[in-house]
Amino acid sequence: MDEDVLAEELRRSLGELVRAVRAVDTMPPGESAILGFLDRRGPLTTADLARLRGVTHQSAAKSVKDLLADGLLHGEPHPHDARKLLLHLTNPGRTRLERERALRAGALGAAIRDTFDAGERQQLSESVALLSRLTERLVGH
Repeated sequence: MDEDVLAEELRRSLGELVRAVRAVDTMPPGESAILGFLDRRGPLTTADLARLRGVTHQSAAKSVKDLLADGLLHGEPHPHDARKLLLHLTNPGRTRLERERALRAGALGAAIRDTFDAGERQQLSESVALLSRLTERLVGH
């Protein structure tokens, strides 16, 4: 198969898979994305989060406001620019994120068990390593 055709099929398939897995989320996608970024990268500003998510500052600010109100984030003045707020994940925020991740993993795990036999699960396991290498190449790590 031509690499460009393979690339398009992979892009489409992975996109559909991600959307299907996110269907079990219990919180808005923007909010869970913010929790995830703060968990992986540590404290960030609203502007940082907007850039990482590829959304407007206003969109990120609304999600941040809701997460702060729910006690899932807390903010403190930025050490280098007091006009900015440095956002941190709280313990309840981390717990909520872990619950969302567990729901996603559970749904995906059940689908894997119901869809694939042992040999196919082994192939899928080997494919994960390939996809991880591909991701590393694309993000430049």
